[in-house]
Amino acid sequence: MSRRCFQRHFTKISKEMSDLISTLQLIRSENIGPRTFYMLVNKYGSPQNALAALPEIAAKGGKRQIKICPRDVAEKELNKTAKAKIKMLIYSDLAYPNLLTETYDAPPILFYKGNAELLRKEIIGMVGTRNSSAGGCAMARKLAIELGEAGVVVASGLARGIDAEAHKASLQSGTIAVVAGGLDTVYPAENEKLFKQIEEQGLLLGENPIGTSPQSRHFPQRNRIIAGIALGVVVVEAAKKSGSMITADYALREGREVFAVPGNPLDPRYSGTNYLLKNGAVLVENAEDVLQNMGAPKPGKLFEIHNDYESELTEAELPEIEDARGDIVGKLGLTPIGVDEIAQQTELPVSLVNEVLLELEIAGKIDRIWGNKITLKAA
Repeated sequence: MSRRCFQRHFTKISKEMSDLISTLQLIRSENIGPRTFYMLVNKYGSPQNALAALPEIAAKGGKRQIKICPRDVAEKELNKTAKAKIKMLIYSDLAYPNLLTETYDAPPILFYKGNAELLRKEIIGMVGTRNSSAGGCAMARKLAIELGEAGVVVASGLARGIDAEAHKASLQSGTIAVVAGGLDTVYPAENEKLFKQIEEQGLLLGENPIGTSPQSRHFPQRNRIIAGIALGVVVVEAAKKSGSMITADYALREGREVFAVPGNPLDPRYSGTNYLLKNGAVLVENAEDVLQNMGAPKPGKLFEIHNDYESELTEAELPEIEDARGDIVGKLGLTPIGVDEIAQQTELPVSLVNEVLLELEIAGKIDRIWGNKITLKAA
């Protein structure tokens, strides 16, 4: 390699590392979630620029100081991750899953161990109850094997029951386990052998840093990733109120197909799947039912993470923002309200409303929920 080529290569690596550190700093900073992360990057052009702007934004929203993740803390996380032989993908990487970028709150950073090439293939999510029946387990195995034979990768959540059976049956053909905690934490402990097998033969994937023990709030976050990387989600056995139904809900919200295996109405483990079927899910008896209906996500329901935020104020709007804050805050409460509705009620431009809401969010005054709806944080 010539000296000039080496310098270009070194400069590229240095920039990639700088981008990674800045991305880590921003997403680890106070009051920054995935939605806020992308809004800031859209507005300021890069994570580095967004970090520099955070103190001023927070001050405008009424917060004197905001905790910004220091660079050395981000570097320590990178070093720990590398020592654990865990790799990372950031939202701007070409290898980042395309379908996931189209979801409402795609993780800016993904951690993985294993074969990341599986993310480039057609993926179907398969989920179900932990307290699975023998018949449900047999159906999960059958579907996973048949989907694998058709070249489809099976993604699930590494839970006991249906998830574990789906992973075991698709180890040879391709399986992705999306975990709730860090990739150095095996959960549940009984799946340690399967965890290691997937690391060697498939792909372990998650958004939480090394050392994270899974908490209840992490499981719905995991479920949205399963739905987000997949063309559709198959629910094999599930109660009406369950994590599997949360995964199905995420899939529906993002325009992905939902499939369900019918079951005995007297068995509570099928109350969720039967409910899905009554409400339009595709009935599944074999993998062919999935393969014939797993087309591209439905148009109009996807939410591009890079293009949905009007952030540029016109010169005429700049003086208005000071007067607008009170009007906008006055429309907020504990009941969710959409950004467009706030703009209509206040007769203010959406760009101005977004600007004020971003300030309030960075200051920790509001929560943003799915569908770009806003609520005041409870005192």
